[in-house]
Amino acid sequence: MADTADISRFVVIGANHRSSGAGLRERLYFDEAAQPDFLARLRSAGLAQALVLSTCDRVEVECVHDDAARAADIVFQQFGHDTGLNRAALEEQCYALTGRAALRHLFGVAASLDSLIVGEPQVLGQVKDSHRFASEAGMMGAELDAMLQAAYRAAKRVRTETAIGERPVSIAAAAERIAHNLHGALDGCTTLLVGTGEMGTLIADHLRRAGIADLVVTARIGPQAEAVARRLGGHHAPWDDLAATLVEADIVITAVASGRHVVTRPMVEAALAARRRRPVFLIDAAVPGDVQPAVNDLDDAFLYDLGDLETIALEGLARRDSEAAAAERIVDDEVARFLRERQAREASPLVAALRRHFEAQRLAALDDAPGNADAATRLLVNRLLHGPSAGLRRLAEAGIDTEEAERLLSLLFEVGDGDDDDNEGTDR
Repeated sequence: MADTADISRFVVIGANHRSSGAGLRERLYFDEAAQPDFLARLRSAGLAQALVLSTCDRVEVECVHDDAARAADIVFQQFGHDTGLNRAALEEQCYALTGRAALRHLFGVAASLDSLIVGEPQVLGQVKDSHRFASEAGMMGAELDAMLQAAYRAAKRVRTETAIGERPVSIAAAAERIAHNLHGALDGCTTLLVGTGEMGTLIADHLRRAGIADLVVTARIGPQAEAVARRLGGHHAPWDDLAATLVEADIVITAVASGRHVVTRPMVEAALAARRRRPVFLIDAAVPGDVQPAVNDLDDAFLYDLGDLETIALEGLARRDSEAAAAERIVDDEVARFLRERQAREASPLVAALRRHFEAQRLAALDDAPGNADAATRLLVNRLLHGPSAGLRRLAEAGIDTEEAERLLSLLFEVGDGDDDDNEGTDR
């Protein structure tokens, strides 16, 4: 299906957990307080409709602009401003999508099909927050708003028609069950969230609701940790104090995914010694993992990754894959639906003009044959057919194949080969 004019103007530029390393996303990240300034810079540079989605796992700009290449230039310029990287370095780890591909991406993000943990529920709320920030900044036009509303509709269908959202919730519930088995009542437990990845944050929130005594959040980027701690009702600690903070943690959740181990065996060994061998439950919610596997060899350290928790939580991979495939089909269906509706709206002015033309011809025929219905209808038919008939003759005389024109006329007026009486007349 060809893109409509509006859709061809839709552009997404960004970096996510698949396209880039955590280092770039950390440099691109900005919290809610910084969003108005970033949007203002985009607007000053020439983007009138734009929103920015900034999370631990993705930073991307979604915008509408007449020139897709120019829109990409503007976004990469601002990304370069914030990271100090040149365009080539950014392009190595960023994606640039336009038209239908960009629309499909937006729908997939809202439906949590593009998340590190498919089905996690937080990203839809983050998209809606970004929508609100853009509206408050005066950068939410009718086109971008329509696309977002359609994305929310797709996300709702995925949630209600598939069980894909059960996976992250089940993983968090499995983590709670293990924590209970290890520590008993959770109201005496302190939980440390290392990093702010979506699955780790979801598990931390689940444990907070289950009654943990205290939640501490730490991340390389202080504002990230502060924002998550504020949202979850905990407090944040400096990243440089990670080793000391481990000592107080009964449950440790890691969600950095930097590609290197941020929690090592020596760190945990030292923490266990300071804790006088009180056990620690470690949940590595990052892909790739954050915790050195050798930690599992320590007595009183119990390390589980997402695969371990999923084995406990779910019936098996076949069900998960089936639900994901069903969700993908829903998103594809909603993208096609949106494009059909958009194309129908774009045809409305032409339909209205055609209706006005026909009405004018009807009134003229009535004036030319007052009181004579037979004569008036013949005049009307002849006048309406005159233009298309003359146009087809001109195409034929010019040696142009009229087959496509004839097909369109048949489609528009629902006529077949046997309906042509070749009586178009000449009365105008």
